[in-house]
Amino acid sequence: MQATDTDPGRSAASATAAPFLRVEDLELVYRSGRGEAVPVLNVERLELEAGAKVGLTGPSGSGKTSLLYLLSGIEMPTAGRIRWGEVELTALAEAWRDRWRRRHLGFVFQDFHLQPGLSVVNNVLATCYFDRLRPSSELQRRARTLLERLGAPVDRCIVELSRGEQQRVAIARALLHEPPILIADEPTASLDEANARIIIDLLLEAAAEVDAVLIAVTHDAKLLARLPRVYHLEAGRLIDAAG
Repeated sequence: MQATDTDPGRSAASATAAPFLRVEDLELVYRSGRGEAVPVLNVERLELEAGAKVGLTGPSGSGKTSLLYLLSGIEMPTAGRIRWGEVELTALAEAWRDRWRRRHLGFVFQDFHLQPGLSVVNNVLATCYFDRLRPSSELQRRARTLLERLGAPVDRCIVELSRGEQQRVAIARALLHEPPILIADEPTASLDEANARIIIDLLLEAAAEVDAVLIAVTHDAKLLARLPRVYHLEAGRLIDAAG
């Protein structure tokens, strides 16, 4: 679909404020170096109501991170549909997907994707600059408050931080705009038990405050125990743990 004069993120603002996820016949297939088809994901159906809190687990290589990338519009499927509210993500051009994601989704990447040339607080505020906006004083205060709450240093350079500290910065960045959709890829993987508990509390509280959908890929039993619904991925196929 080509971009039009209507911003699909704006037109569906009310819908994405309480997003409802519908996934239908989703497939992801890669090509090997020899041109052979390598199936990665085959999800026939997934539906989440507004405010759903979901865990996603499974063995390494089962397609967990790939599914998160598809649900966030970072990557496009080989086939199938993904709809958040009234926005059909799989029908949007890349620029519109990027714009929708910046406004409606917070993503905690497993590898963080922080900018080494920026300070900690400016990494949290980095998404503001994609829209060529100077962060408001309110957003600057919120960034510092989030960092302090997470126990992360504010004014140091990213390269000076431990991996656990960098993870806190990545989580603060994802929470900055109070998005209606939160996606987290192993959000407690680099943290000790005490700090993991802080992160779990903050993610769940932040999602509850705005009735956000939270989807977390994790092997952390303590996080999984606090999520009402858990899905397993086995060889690219989604299995509801309750079913």
